[in-house]
Amino acid sequence: MTTTKKKTTTRKKASPKTTTAKAKVVAQKIPDLPRKPFAFEVFQAASKMRSKANKVEVLRRYGDPSLKAVLIWNFDETIVTILPEGEVPYGSNIEEETQTGTLSGKINDATSKMEELGSNSLGSQDQGQTSIRREFQKFYNFLKGGNPTLSSLRRETMFIDMLQGMHPLEAEILILVKDGRLSDKYKITKDVVSEAFPDIVWGNRS
Repeated sequence: MTTTKKKTTTRKKASPKTTTAKAKVVAQKIPDLPRKPFAFEVFQAASKMRSKANKVEVLRRYGDPSLKAVLIWNFDETIVTILPEGEVPYGSNIEEETQTGTLSGKINDATSKMEELGSNSLGSQDQGQTSIRREFQKFYNFLKGGNPTLSSLRRETMFIDMLQGMHPLEAEILILVKDGRLSDKYKITKDVVSEAFPDIVWGNRS
């Protein structure tokens, strides 16, 4: 009688594969903006940067006196704004009779529409609108110690008139800045501003 031995095959256990996921770090490119960009274009670009260094670089590259003036107004705690806090009304009784809501609401509606369209323009109605770059030298009128000869009514009317002539996204910035709330919309901090513009001396402004 022949005995047949069964051949035993020992299978080696496959060692579990270890997969190391390598996260791709994509360096963000500083965007190319127009030669004289709107303030909102600079702030939008800085907000989109993930690193502090890139935020600083955007502000430094496109910074000008008007941009610094806005940032100082917003972040310097010694500046006192002598405009009413909160929403901005329309400029005249005639407008109040034909419009509902506030100028702040109108500007918010316009900026929301732009976001929906994926564009910073509302088309032909943007033509001829002014900017922070052109208007910043009037800012002293809205700050304590700047122009004490102005009556409250005249000062508020000046501010409203300026906003009504601006691109909606520029006007929105000033409504935020007068209440020190720029960081509510844009991811920019005082620390970033200080690094971008070390020549700014904070304090003793009122």
